[in-house]
Amino acid sequence: MPAPILPLIDAASHWPERGALIGLDLGTKTIGVAVSNSDRRLATGVETIKRKAFKADAARLLALAAERNVVGFVLGLPINMDGSEGPRAQSTRAFARNFATLTPLAIALWDERLSTAAVERELIGMDVSRARRAEVIDEHAAIFILQGALDRLATLRRDR
Repeated sequence: MPAPILPLIDAASHWPERGALIGLDLGTKTIGVAVSNSDRRLATGVETIKRKAFKADAARLLALAAERNVVGFVLGLPINMDGSEGPRAQSTRAFARNFATLTPLAIALWDERLSTAAVERELIGMDVSRARRAEVIDEHAAIFILQGALDRLATLRRDR
């Protein structure tokens, strides 16, 4: 049975109270990967995977999940500024559907609008060279995506 693919709020009910989450920023050439601590307060970068074939990419993600004892995935969904979903969002959903057949862990979709732009501005502000930005942008975008999701989950816990 494939893992559920749900909006963040709904996916959270499929995860235990504690346990790390992996955040993913899917690009056409790379996948940025970040992980949270088990308390889900802080996202940190793990690596940038150079995309090869789906099976190889998925195998690396599953290996990282096993190494870090994660309980779920947060996948950045690139929604257009007008709220519509274009080809990149469709590609992300297709990746999630295929990946869901390989893991029982719930996959949350989280709106990643402007994440890469925000990270790029931050890196430019830190005077990071263009070449170095290209190397780390996806991993930092994954951190940005996962931290946003963690902050939203923390707000939900406080409101309960």
